[in-house]
Amino acid sequence: MGIVAGYCVPHPPLIIPGCGQGQEKGIQKTIDAYEVVARRIAAHAPDTIVVTSPHAPAYADAFALCDTDWINGDFSQWRAPDEMLSFRTDRLANARIVDLCTNTGVPVSTAGWRGAPMDHATFIPLWFVNRSYQSFQVVVLGLSGLDNESHMKVGRAIAQTMKDLGRKAVFVASGDLSHKLKADGPYGFDPEGPKFDTLVTEIFKRNKLELLAGIDAAMCDGAAECGLRSFLMLAGALDSVPHEGELLSYEGPFGVGYGVAAFEAKGTSVSAL
Repeated sequence: MGIVAGYCVPHPPLIIPGCGQGQEKGIQKTIDAYEVVARRIAAHAPDTIVVTSPHAPAYADAFALCDTDWINGDFSQWRAPDEMLSFRTDRLANARIVDLCTNTGVPVSTAGWRGAPMDHATFIPLWFVNRSYQSFQVVVLGLSGLDNESHMKVGRAIAQTMKDLGRKAVFVASGDLSHKLKADGPYGFDPEGPKFDTLVTEIFKRNKLELLAGIDAAMCDGAAECGLRSFLMLAGALDSVPHEGELLSYEGPFGVGYGVAAFEAKGTSVSAL
């Protein structure tokens, strides 16, 4: 047991029908790819789903980990108050992750969560999964201002934890790509935006997640991306897992890049789904 798959997914609020109110049809490729991810996760039937989120509590010098018994959330902030989710957290895994990270000099704090509800970047991927599979616990972490290697170390600690505890686990790295793809988009245009998205999606296609750590910081800043550190945590988690990778979809019609990629451990048979 251990990590059997990892997925990179975006988190546009309008992808939830109650929020999008028809606008979600403009990102149908992303919806279709999300449904592929949800089917594959259901087929894996994981004990634990790990979600890393750019919109969870975050600190400059530490990672925040949700260690309440349950994590709850709704989409009232996004015009869909009837959409509600609640999941039990894998507290044994949480404790093991904290211990392993502490041993490698990377601070992970459970106190730092401070009762925060489920953020939208966690809610959206779990909303898709929950429609067809519910028999799982969750581990939810925010990102940090620490360096790339620290993010990868946390990913490695997560993978080791799942192996040590005999958990079958899936890792979901939530993150959008550039927010600077179109002059008439909500964040405007920067030439680094399309460059960043081309580079990251090519890395996904080539199944070379380790190359994410070498992306130039100035490009990241210009692109106004939010997912790179989340993807780096997945890269760390998959370090010791022989896997195959593919880009399921990419689009950016509203000025923000949405990429969906799948990384399946070799020997699994869900990639046909």
